[in-house]
Amino acid sequence: MSTPIKPLGDRVVATREKAAERTASGLFIPESAQEKTAIFTVEAVGKEVKTVKPGDRILYNGYTSEFKYNGVDYLIIKEEDILATV
Repeated sequence: MSTPIKPLGDRVVATREKAAERTASGLFIPESAQEKTAIFTVEAVGKEVKTVKPGDRILYNGYTSEFKYNGVDYLIIKEEDILATV
């Protein structure tokens, strides 16, 4: 996925992975009961980012500053706020 957002410096642009819509046994989970996942997919990185690249799956826990652009929810965070890659 190509993003129209170009992060600066040590910033990372990511999108939240979609929550599970069914249980392991196949039961449907309504949207109101789905948990938000803390796993994001990196879409773009700034020039100073050294540890992740576009396409990596990352774990980010904390207060997010997500915003919507062209119908897609994005997150911009500092590289140091990434807890782990998945």
